[in-house]
Amino acid sequence: MGFGSYSASDWKKLKTSKKLSNKQSVSEVFTQTKCDPKFDPKYIGTRECFDSDDHPNSTPIVVGLDVTASMGYLAVKVATEALNDFIMKLYSTNAVEDPALMCAAYGDFRDRSPLQVTQFESDIRIAEQLLGLYFENGGYGEVVPTCLWEFLSRHTNIDAINKRNEKGFLFTIGDDAEIRQNEVPETIERVIGDKLPGATVGSLLEEIGKKFHVFHIMIGGEGNREWLHGHKIVIERDSIDLIPDILLGAIRLQKGASLDTVVEGSDPIRQRLLRNALSQLQIIPDDAPVTL
Repeated sequence: MGFGSYSASDWKKLKTSKKLSNKQSVSEVFTQTKCDPKFDPKYIGTRECFDSDDHPNSTPIVVGLDVTASMGYLAVKVATEALNDFIMKLYSTNAVEDPALMCAAYGDFRDRSPLQVTQFESDIRIAEQLLGLYFENGGYGEVVPTCLWEFLSRHTNIDAINKRNEKGFLFTIGDDAEIRQNEVPETIERVIGDKLPGATVGSLLEEIGKKFHVFHIMIGGEGNREWLHGHKIVIERDSIDLIPDILLGAIRLQKGASLDTVVEGSDPIRQRLLRNALSQLQIIPDDAPVTL
């Protein structure tokens, strides 16, 4: 985890220098033409989220984006607006102490780079590294958030867990694309390099649930609506402006805030939409397993 803190002025400088706009295309925002090895899990031993003098009570938060072709608009939205909004609201509300964010991109199991992961950071490098990810813009088939679960379970070293037995927060955001459930061990080995004979979607989800509170935001669609029951929020595409508030609201609910408290302060329409979204969650004790 890096030093320093995220600031609005740093974001403004980055946005200006990159000429970022939500009107841009995916290729204009994400300019990489291949996966940078520093984000490729095959070449990463461990991602660390350690306490420091600047951040003595670090809280890991992971935002994972589905980057298949159908989700390009989402990646642009997050990179140019939503990530900054979420971070600024994290700091302004003190929802958690010392947030440290990792961004991740997961795609189709047939992609050349089905998973990419940044470092845990606490300053403008959060956004800089997100912009350095490769948007493969590949298939519309079976996606592999399972690879992200496995990486976070087995390739992270986190003080919040090791020192304080406090879980981090994992948010994946995508549509209703099917999760790759066949040949899970083979997929893990190809993408990350780990040999896990017998691994299943269920076993990987149970394992990640020991280190992270797991949430999924599903944008539209009818498929997979029973997947991750109680940990999933279904919204329509015209509600993606709510994503920063949904992320923050889920954290606050898990920390013990009431739904009424979380939604207060918004205008009536936004308050209603946010309440409808967050009421889909079933906040459960830290030691309860996550199931499909």
